[in-house]
Amino acid sequence: MIPLYSWPSQEALNKIRPRDCNDDVLREQVAAIVQDVKLRGDQALLEYTAAFDGCSLTPETLRVGGEELALAYQKVGEPFLRALREAKKNILQFHQRQKRQDWFTQDGNGSLVGQVYRPLDRVGIYVPGGTASYPSSVLMTALPAVVAGVPEIVMVTPAGKEGSVPAATLAAAGEAGVTEIYRIGGAQAIAALAFGTQMIRRVDKIVGPGNIYVTLAKKMVFGTVGIDMLAGPSEILIIGDGTADAAFAAADLLSQAEHDSRARAILVTCNKAWADEVCAQLEKQIVRLPRQTMAAEALEKNGAVVLVKDLEEAFEVANLMAPEHLELLLASPLDNLIKVRHAGAVFLGPYSPEPVGDYWAGPNHVLPTGGAARYASPLTVDDYCKRSSIIQYTRPGLEQAEGSIRLLTETEGLTAHGAAVAARGNAARGNKEVK
Repeated sequence: MIPLYSWPSQEALNKIRPRDCNDDVLREQVAAIVQDVKLRGDQALLEYTAAFDGCSLTPETLRVGGEELALAYQKVGEPFLRALREAKKNILQFHQRQKRQDWFTQDGNGSLVGQVYRPLDRVGIYVPGGTASYPSSVLMTALPAVVAGVPEIVMVTPAGKEGSVPAATLAAAGEAGVTEIYRIGGAQAIAALAFGTQMIRRVDKIVGPGNIYVTLAKKMVFGTVGIDMLAGPSEILIIGDGTADAAFAAADLLSQAEHDSRARAILVTCNKAWADEVCAQLEKQIVRLPRQTMAAEALEKNGAVVLVKDLEEAFEVANLMAPEHLELLLASPLDNLIKVRHAGAVFLGPYSPEPVGDYWAGPNHVLPTGGAARYASPLTVDDYCKRSSIIQYTRPGLEQAEGSIRLLTETEGLTAHGAAVAARGNAARGNKEVK
């Protein structure tokens, strides 16, 4: 079911290398959708929603109303709400620690420099939906915006054929402080958020994971709006030394493989006997999954067991892949954390399965994929803020710096820059002429 390779080998390298979508036909389709929504607004949005989601809407029914939201609370039940609120508490506590403070510093002349942080005015969060419900994605994308102080949080999520949004998703939106909800998805929803339509005002930034159509659309509208990252298929890489229960490792590999047939689940170990036990557990556990076919395809096409000679080589493999999720099923996971250079989120020990991060612990589950952990980070409060530099010089401060600044401007041939500084110096010396 899951292929086994020795490291180093070209086959193993092919499994862990970052991947990109090179489908030019798909890109053209998405570009056409984005441009059409930009030009025709709601009419194009409704047509694509009917074509792709089988959902007939009008401009007036695009937005989810208060009555529908209230009904969702009644449908989900108290046990779900209690679990949702506990998860919300953990997520808020974690993200509150990320909030930055304005700062200023002065020199001996009294000149001041500093930095101030301001929340974005309006953000769009994309929540996958349609046949599934992802309330955890609502919490993870909306709550950091709340912590940042964003006043307008706009959620888009695909509706089912009858036009309804899952009650769990709506209840999560209510709990997370979402201010507007629209029952649209796909590339057309991204275009609507980026450019605005007659019914939907444009946003400043779009965050949240989605399928390949959503990801390509986000890439195309970047620059018109900000985006968080380009999310690809889910990934997990597990480094194991054989000390953890093989059933744990198998369960965690399957937890990602069930996402999507393009998901990647990789086990790296120097213990061949333990690897065989994990493979046996995969065979045993997968038959119990409702998404068995999808998980099996993901393991066969994109999964791998990679046998290495030691832990040093295991971390070499992990850092080369830079996985979205990295589990260290080791006797001393914390001692080995220093060897991790590239990973979206790291899970230490046998009782920290990846779903604890997806739903509960508090760190964000919107993570870099496809090798992007080499340069990118998880979604944070910073993604919902922008920084402004502050400069306030005194006359003595500018006078002291004038000569050096003018020398630099002359070197670059920017005469007017130097003149702007000289004007102050000349004024201070009683000479009004700019030289």
